[in-house]
Amino acid sequence: MRQSEFPINLKRRNNPLPIGLNKIITIPGVRRCGKTSRMEVVVNDLLTQDVDRKRILWVSFDDERLVRMNSDELYQIIEAYREMYPDIDIASVYMFFDEIQLIDGWEYFVMRLYKHYSKNIYISGSNATMLSSELKSALRGWPEEEETLPLSFGEYCEFKGVDVDGWQESDLAKIRNAFFAYNNEGGFPEVVLTDNPLQKAKILQVYFDTMLLKDLVEHYELSNIEVLRYYLKRIMANLTKPTSIRAIYGDIKSRGLKVSKDNLYDWADYACDIFMFLRIPNYSKSLQKVESSQPKYYCIDNGLRDAVLLPQSDDDGKKLENTVLLQLYRQRTPIDRIYYYQGKGECDFVVQRGVRIAQLIQVTWDMSDEETRKREINGIIEASDATSCDNLLIITADYQEDITTDDGKKIHVMPAWRWLLNK
Repeated sequence: MRQSEFPINLKRRNNPLPIGLNKIITIPGVRRCGKTSRMEVVVNDLLTQDVDRKRILWVSFDDERLVRMNSDELYQIIEAYREMYPDIDIASVYMFFDEIQLIDGWEYFVMRLYKHYSKNIYISGSNATMLSSELKSALRGWPEEEETLPLSFGEYCEFKGVDVDGWQESDLAKIRNAFFAYNNEGGFPEVVLTDNPLQKAKILQVYFDTMLLKDLVEHYELSNIEVLRYYLKRIMANLTKPTSIRAIYGDIKSRGLKVSKDNLYDWADYACDIFMFLRIPNYSKSLQKVESSQPKYYCIDNGLRDAVLLPQSDDDGKKLENTVLLQLYRQRTPIDRIYYYQGKGECDFVVQRGVRIAQLIQVTWDMSDEETRKREINGIIEASDATSCDNLLIITADYQEDITTDDGKKIHVMPAWRWLLNK
């Protein structure tokens, strides 16, 4: 990106990237979720603080001319910069490396850069290696992690110009309508800012194909593309349910398609590594049972899933549960773990904070049906008895109530739009 392109007119996210920490700022996240824009906002802010444009170095590695570089060749970028601006102290330069995970050995280049050249380094990437313990070990504790997801509901409302601070009935109607739209189309910024529904779907299909072909097939050197595509769709279709890779393997085999079971397990890991899916295990006090349980896979964006599968008639509740999981993931602290509970009944989310179970959350679109109401209440009460947690919440599409059970447990029922806005 040319320096002359700045400043750029950008919408800000709720949590701006830090400036002046003297740390390596890592910005991991799924493709097209806004990582680059967050770094561009930093550049805009630096320019408003009268930082000379020449002290800003921006390199995007999502350029086919650069992806074949190795870590040793990365120093050519620094050498070229110093030849262009020999009078500028390299220690005062702000360095931005977009999608740097495409270069093998990039972390060692960044570490040497940080030690010997500049303390103002921002790096983004679409692979979970940016979150790995190996990376943190290589960078020796200096990275500040700023993981990025598609827009939260609050950010979605900002992008759409919906006032979430007003609580008159007319404001609430707009917020509710915005929530129903958000629950369907998700939070990829480009999609949110596009008005045409057909264009939205085309953009999301391109996102999926890019993740499939570039982030999975090309990066992990996979073949068998059509089986991989079918497999990813099967995981998406199983949203909110425990996923048996063994069962999917049997289905693929029955169709006459060839793939190994080990490949399927690896592919699921890779899809999580590129942030296409988030995975949560079944809760148990036994670590062995947690590790061996069938996980649930949630999609990084409801709109992406709809564009790939096409909406189904029973998907509103599934998408609501997906929306809640994404918000829990977005809000988690470093000591939080998210599980689901399955016994005789089910509870959608068990939030563990340190060694303590902090909250149990059940998600249902509508509680007006008596059988549904009984099932949701019984599931969260069973989980409460199993975990000794009495902070109980049921999230619905648009219903609110406080329930006291026969044994004195209190369950708060809250509309999703209110919970998502933390109101």
